[in-house]
Amino acid sequence: MKIVELTSVDGYIAFDLDCPLSAGGTRLAPDVTRHEAELLARAMTYKFAVLGERIGGAKAVLRAKPEERAETVARYCREIAPLVASNTFLTSSDLGTRTEDFATLPGYRADSVMHQEADGALLDTTVTGLGVVAAADTALGGLAGRTFAVEGFGKVGGAVVREAARRGARIVALSTVYGCVADESGLDVAALLELRAEHGDACVTRLGLPVLPAGQLYEVAADVLVPGARTGALNAARAARVRARVVAPAANVPYTPSGLRTLRERGAEPLADFVCGAGATIGYLAELAGRLTDADSLRDLVAEKVGLLTATALEHPGGAFAGSRALAEEFLAAWCEPAGLREGPPLAPEQAVDGRGQAYSQST
Repeated sequence: MKIVELTSVDGYIAFDLDCPLSAGGTRLAPDVTRHEAELLARAMTYKFAVLGERIGGAKAVLRAKPEERAETVARYCREIAPLVASNTFLTSSDLGTRTEDFATLPGYRADSVMHQEADGALLDTTVTGLGVVAAADTALGGLAGRTFAVEGFGKVGGAVVREAARRGARIVALSTVYGCVADESGLDVAALLELRAEHGDACVTRLGLPVLPAGQLYEVAADVLVPGARTGALNAARAARVRARVVAPAANVPYTPSGLRTLRERGAEPLADFVCGAGATIGYLAELAGRLTDADSLRDLVAEKVGLLTATALEHPGGAFAGSRALAEEFLAAWCEPAGLREGPPLAPEQAVDGRGQAYSQST
């Protein structure tokens, strides 16, 4: 793992492997850490590996407040432009950043298929949510009549909700930083989207339903739980209260080691975050290879690829996460020096964070 400390802004770039090309998103938040960058870079390595791409994982983290985003990212882009121009580091949006923030970087294409809009959002975001839902669909053998509990209602969370509803599922619980709302008969997705457009994350307070603590989303009875917060949300204590059949992460590195083990012991199927969240990566890789022509072909490609990866992983006796790990590591063994890899895919430290990014212990 190589860490580059940025000089123009407060932040780091983590390069997981020593290889010619590395790629990964740029995250901006007041409390991001070097260790978070390392975990997320390793997640990107596994994401590229399950897709059969000889690209190293990387992740940039910028410590700044949301209102400082524009100036911070502008300085950051000027600093990393030589890395992008030399094809050493490629990046895109992540938590706290937007696709258009990177318009000044070499090679940015405003006419990119990935930068087109669908359902009021850019396709790179839409297909990330699509991948999460496609993985859950495969794990359950169909989503008609199934139920979802979704953490977060931002760019990716909104895409998850829309796609799940499109496939006949009911959204029975939704949380934002303002709290959690639940209705076993199903939340009104159209109303939620309208309220989000007007009130942002506070939309959950405008439904006329009791607003519960955000963490109670994890305890709602549902077929699918979609963790969408920061790393390590599912530690042992929280996993012990999960009532979902399948966990399909929209967030990167949602599990701690004990959380992953506890979910399996309880009979839940934790899917791999580096497969569920691969939609945008699949799209960007296809576009770089000249194989992407329009939004419909992109949606079909992501649904097919994520579905196939999930189905293959589920055949593993250790479950989907172990199966996805095996797929990635078989590919990595063919081109990486073993000494260059830490043991296994990234799992968060046992002190994890809640939906607000606040640390909590396993005793909670």
